[in-house]
Amino acid sequence: MTPILDIFRALADPTRLRIVYLLRSMELAVGEIAQVVGQSQPRVSRHVRILVESGLAERRKEGSWVFLRLGQDHHIAPLMRFLDGAELSDSEALWVKADLARLAAVRNDRAHAAERYFSEHAVEWDAIRSLHVPEAEVEAAMQQLLSGRKIGRLLDIGTGTGRMLQLFGDSADQAVAIDRSPDMLRVARAKLPEKGSDKYELLLGDFYALPLPDASTDTVILHQVLHYAQQPELVIEEAARVLSGNGRLLIADFAPHEREELRTSNAHARLGFSDDQMERWFEQAGFDMDDERTLAGGELTVKIWLGHRREAQILPIKGRNAS
Repeated sequence: MTPILDIFRALADPTRLRIVYLLRSMELAVGEIAQVVGQSQPRVSRHVRILVESGLAERRKEGSWVFLRLGQDHHIAPLMRFLDGAELSDSEALWVKADLARLAAVRNDRAHAAERYFSEHAVEWDAIRSLHVPEAEVEAAMQQLLSGRKIGRLLDIGTGTGRMLQLFGDSADQAVAIDRSPDMLRVARAKLPEKGSDKYELLLGDFYALPLPDASTDTVILHQVLHYAQQPELVIEEAARVLSGNGRLLIADFAPHEREELRTSNAHARLGFSDDQMERWFEQAGFDMDDERTLAGGELTVKIWLGHRREAQILPIKGRNAS
């Protein structure tokens, strides 16, 4: 455990305190922190090193990028509660407000990069995905995992071209698909079946703030979507919010990889996920992990995770207004 004196020494510098406030909002790369606080990257790196050494921050390497997040030790949460209750001076309140405004610009830059990609590649998205992994094998595994119970009310988050609706829509009582790209929704809508199309609903929305009421779905699917999220844990928490008690969440995505070009050419925010990461996020969001599959082959390895929401779990929703 880090000595408490080291923690307070780390917080004594105004820039490091600003960085802690920023990391409470989201994981950030060093260059993004430098952009927000208006300092050079080498100078910010020195501040980050002190925060990491004190346990207030942790590094997470992903390809050639290094992201920072708040430390996960048990003594960090009480410290954050103390900061919540601390009264800021007028000047401190101003820099917190200004930093958060600049942080919103960083979020917008990330979101616009993803939206540009979706807009440019909406029609050929299915073909691009098929280059990464054998989709038929993935779809067969997904169908097998979900075959044990009724689909009920289905929610497909980040529907893209609507392939999950084609795959599971017939078995669902109702099917809602959400995407943040109007172009994608237009493609998905064109693929809806003529018969029974009244049970389908396509909505424009964000996976951090789903335009649905609590406990309104029974099965949620995130198929090759989570790697676009800067804060995947908030997406999983938001999925938990809209799931009924004992509702199921199925995630299909990539195992950790080093294909750095996917970040720039395909707008991937995350280069895959480990079982440990997913198990931790499921637990935090109130899910029990039921099964996982590893599908090796092609250029990338696909992982599928299936969990169900614990019925008595009441979640503090952190990400509903995130962007």
